[in-house]
Parts: sequence; structure tokens; C-alpha cells
Amino acid sequence: MKNLLLALVSALASVYVMAVVNLNTATQAELETLKGVGPSKAKAIVDYRQKNGAFKSVDELDNVPGFGKATLDKLRPELTVSGASSSVAKPQEKPAEKPAKPVKAGEKAAKPAEKKP
Repeated sequence: MKNLLLALVSALASVYVMAVVNLNTATQAELETLKGVGPSKAKAIVDYRQKNGAFKSVDELDNVPGFGKATLDKLRPELTVSGASSSVAKPQEKPAEKPAKPVKAGEKAAKPAEKKP
């Protein structure tokens, strides 16, 4: 039962929380939370916005270097040009470690495994 619960918690922790990012107000860090948008693409969005003013529509993202129709279509549900950005949660990089077993009186605690670099 404990293993089932642990598996369920791990699965839920690794699911993206769907959120909307406003192209006109999002910081570079907020833009980087979008799947497929790293530091260079996020910076390109911010640079485009500073040079050309506010995005009038999400379709205008097609004018930003590094973005094409396919990327725009994939990101469209997560983007807006009005309202506030909502928070975005990224999945955990690796599953949570199992808690250590309690040590009974008179027993020696197990030596923790060394992590490999």
C-alpha cells in the first residue's frame, strides 16, 4: 500500500500544471517555463517586445527569431497577450527518495549510499 501511495505521489508531482503566460508581461524566467522555450528563445521574445512594443496577438510570435508555425501551434494553448500570467510548475527532475527506515533501539543505522558525481 505504501509503495502504491509513493508511486501515485511521484506521478502527480511529475505532471505539468497547465498555465497561461502573457507574452506582453512575462519575464524571461517565466517564458523559460514553457516547454521548448529555453534562455535564448525567451530572450528573443523579450528583445522583440522591447523593440516592437506589445504583442497584438499570439500569432505575432511567428515574427520572433527561432519561432515558426509548428512551435507557435504547440505553444498557443499556453500563451496570451492580455491578463496576468499564471504560475507554472515544472516537473521534478527525479523522483523523491524513499524515506529512511526507522532504527530500532540497539540496532545500528544503515550507512547512506554514496552519490555518484
